[in-house]
Amino acid sequence: MHLKRRFYHFQLKRKLFIDDHINIYTKLFADLINVDMAIEEEDKALILLNSLPDKEYEIFVLTLINGKQTLNYSDVSATLVNYEVRRKDKQSSSKSTLAEALTVRGRSSSKKGKGDCGRSKSDPAACEYYLIGY
Repeated sequence: MHLKRRFYHFQLKRKLFIDDHINIYTKLFADLINVDMAIEEEDKALILLNSLPDKEYEIFVLTLINGKQTLNYSDVSATLVNYEVRRKDKQSSSKSTLAEALTVRGRSSSKKGKGDCGRSKSDPAACEYYLIGY
């Protein structure tokens, strides 16, 4: 009963990778099989989907189950891993784009002269920072 309870109440832990989450889930499932507990393939898939936090995965789950009559665990787990990879790529891409935007917005490295740095002459501290910073 303890294994069954852990299986049905299984939840994704914060900052845990999806691959690790699925591995722990699979181990729990294997433990249940070892004690002759049978769980249907569709229930296995639904329990995995229910283990995901609604805040981050609600749209993914709704999209995945929309219009389907049955679910297959291996399809659900593979789709979840692919979704997570795309999500991480998108996050790293947006961080990269932000860094590029900050670089583009920065000043060029060419110096016009000691007293003239392309800024207002009323702000000598900014001019000094500009010359020292590059």
